[in-house]
This record gives sequence, C-alpha cells and structure tokens, in this order.
Amino acid sequence: MFPGAIAYLAELPAHDAEIDAINDEAFGPGRFARAAYKIREGGSHDRKLSFVAMAGDQVVGSVRLTPIAAGEGRGHMLGPLAVRPAFKSAGIGRTLVALSLDAARLARSPVVMLVGDGPYYGPLGFQRVPFNQIEMPRPVDPYRLLACEFVPGSVARLRGPLDHADRIIRPEIERPEPSTDALPAEPLRAAS
Repeated sequence: MFPGAIAYLAELPAHDAEIDAINDEAFGPGRFARAAYKIREGGSHDRKLSFVAMAGDQVVGSVRLTPIAAGEGRGHMLGPLAVRPAFKSAGIGRTLVALSLDAARLARSPVVMLVGDGPYYGPLGFQRVPFNQIEMPRPVDPYRLLACEFVPGSVARLRGPLDHADRIIRPEIERPEPSTDALPAEPLRAAS
C-alpha cells in the first residue's frame, strides 16, 4: 500500500505528459489500435469532465471523457481510465469514475458509455448496450459496450456508427448553395 492521501483534481494541460505515461504503462502501444482510441482521434476530450488522482505532486490516476455521437444520440465516452500499479486496489479508479459521472450529469450529458468489463463498471451504474445498436469503428466485444444513462431513452438514440462528436455533421443543418448573384459579371483584376 502507498503512504499519504490522494487528492482528486480536475485535469489540467500540465498533467498531459504524466497522463500519457500512465496510459502507456497501463495499456502499451497496442491501445492505439483499439476502437475507443480511434474515436478519440477525432477530437479532444472534455477537460471539464476529466480528472486526475494526485499523490503529492505526482499524477497516479486519470480518467477522461470524450464527446461522442451516433445517430440522433449524443453523450460522452469514458476512458481511458488508468491507475499506476503501486496505487491499484485502493478505490482510486472507482473514485475517478464516480467524479467523472457526477460531472457529466451536472453538465447535462445524457449518457456516458465505454468499452469495459461489466463486473467492474456494473456497480458504478453501467449496463450493456443492446447488441447491434452501435457500430464501433473497429471490432469490439459487444458484451463490453456499456452505458450509464442519465436521461431516459438516451442510449436508444445512440444508433449506427459511433464517433467523436466533432466528426459528426448534423443532417438538420443544411448548408446553402453559394449564390451566383453576388459574383461580379467580369473577373476581378488586381490593381496595378
């Protein structure tokens, strides 16, 4: 066991290097081939909903939430969640998840989903997403697609390909065709 207390803080840019090191230690280079990482490549995570666990001035755990979209559904994806080996089995991971879920709920995110183990995340409020409802960008064991729903029906609205919310073009926003009325009758020439 480790000495001292753990402090939980909102993630800051100054934590990035240590978070990257923790994720590398926990998941290795293979993490970049996973479906969740493919989604995260689409844009940034939401720092307001992401937290670190600190032992003194050292980051010993981290959780991030990333905005996602599928079909008409919107929400966040939890992960990566990682804790340094010397600090595991002390409830740090569960506390980080609870903090991020509380923050997501207060920010009015309708749902938080993840790819993870049911026995670990089930007691934290996650349930399995119905099979064949969400299409991940890479293969995923469908038993590991879990969601914690804050707004009833929000899981059902997540349908089809799941991606980072920044990559989704909403069909309800129509882009007008450029008008030819504003174009000059003759080509413009640079002044000499």
